[in-house]
Formats: sequence, C-alpha cells, structure tokens
Amino acid sequence: MASLPTIAIAKLPFDHPYSSPSLSRRTLGGVSVIDTPIVRAAQAFVRTHSSDKLYNHVMRSWLFGTLLLDHNATLRALVDEEVHAIGLMLHDLGANHSLDSPFVTLDRRFEVDGAFAARDFIRSHPDGAKWDERRVQLVWDAIALHAEPKFALYKEPDVVAIYWGNDLDFSWEKGPRHGVTREEYDGVLREFPKPQGGNAGQGKMVLEGITWYCRHKPLSTYDTFMQPYGELFVPGYSAVGHRGIDRVLASVGLNASQAHNKK
Repeated sequence: MASLPTIAIAKLPFDHPYSSPSLSRRTLGGVSVIDTPIVRAAQAFVRTHSSDKLYNHVMRSWLFGTLLLDHNATLRALVDEEVHAIGLMLHDLGANHSLDSPFVTLDRRFEVDGAFAARDFIRSHPDGAKWDERRVQLVWDAIALHAEPKFALYKEPDVVAIYWGNDLDFSWEKGPRHGVTREEYDGVLREFPKPQGGNAGQGKMVLEGITWYCRHKPLSTYDTFMQPYGELFVPGYSAVGHRGIDRVLASVGLNASQAHNKK
C-alpha cells in the first residue's frame, strides 16, 4: 500500500452537481452525515440484510469516509454525498455468507454481487429511480472495486472516496489516517463497535469471510487476492486449471509443472 497515492483524484471535465450545503443532515457517531430519504432507506436495507458485525463495519466505513471528506475540502467538492453514503453502506451486500441470500451467486466475486444488489436497490427506490445512469454506475464501480486499490484509486473521486472509507476501518491504527483524529475515530467506534477483540476480532471476521468464499464460491476466488486464503486454509482447494496462466500455458502446449521445469 505504501506505493499507492494517498488520495488520487481523477481530472474530470465537469463540476459535481451535488453539494453538501443544500442537503439535510443528521449526526451519527459524532459525525454529520447526509440525511435524505434514499440514504435512510439504504441504512434500513443494509440493517435488514446484514449481521450485526457486518452492519457495524459498513456504518463505520460510511462515517470514516465522511470524516475523510470533512478533512479534505478538495475531495468533498467533487464527491456526490448520496453516491458516497449508499456506496459505503451497501458495499458488502455480497458478503452475506449464505447461499440462500438473494444477493449471493456461485460464480461472481462478492464485490460484484454487492454492486448488482446496490444497483437494484437504487433503481427500486422512488428517488433512486430518478438517478441518471452515471450516478448508478459510480455506485456500481465503487462497490465492485472496493477491494482493488490498484484500480479504484485511479477512478472518479466518488470511487476513490468510497475505497478509502472502507479502508479506514481496517487501516486507521497503522495506516494513513487522512486527517481522522483519535477522538473522531473513538466516537465512531462507540456508536458502531468492532467485533470482540477489536482489530484482531475484525481480522478474524475477514479471514472467516474470505475462506467461506473459497469453500463455497471457489470459482469467484481464482486469480484474485482471495486465492491464497483458499490455498492456506481450505482443504482440497486448488486454483490450478482455472488461472489465467493456465490458459496461456495451455495455448503453447505447456502446464505449470512443465513450465517450472523449463526455468
């Protein structure tokens, strides 16, 4: 992560039409957040479709993301706060670890499942139905890329801000804080606490979640950051034959073992 830009802001050919002073606000965890009907509905939606731990995570992500904007006037001026709020609150709808979930597929990455679920939510809401396709696409892109900084950080400011909001829930103690103070951080955690054990508990939750994908949705994990988790922790898991390199080697009449022997 050290080689990545702290904040990457794409040069866009337009000014953002959604400015925070014109929008209603409320306070959550000591943070002033946007308060519109679709944002309220998104919070209720994710509360219905998430475990307590997952709900607290996405709410922390939204509040940390909002604090990031509070400390970065340049980025705030470019970010649509409804896109930002909905993208962060709904970014883990695909992380519902149940094959019975209406959002979970066997073959798509969990981020993509979440992106489609968020898009469907927006289009089904009376206000969201009025959104132009660009706003909907920003939410889709931000959720689909929220675990891929090598792409997300070079997208539109909304996508960048949503990436960092999620990242701050994992990295604040040891990584870039983007101006978020200890007092602000602790205030968010009082309202939406981390799992038992704090960061270690959260790490355990992530480990359990990713190994669940490797066990139950292996096709979605090959050639991704999740693959090593399956190789380390899931008996019988193997990506061999499903990786990009396997297809390339097959095209020249080789397999991985043969290629290794040619080194």
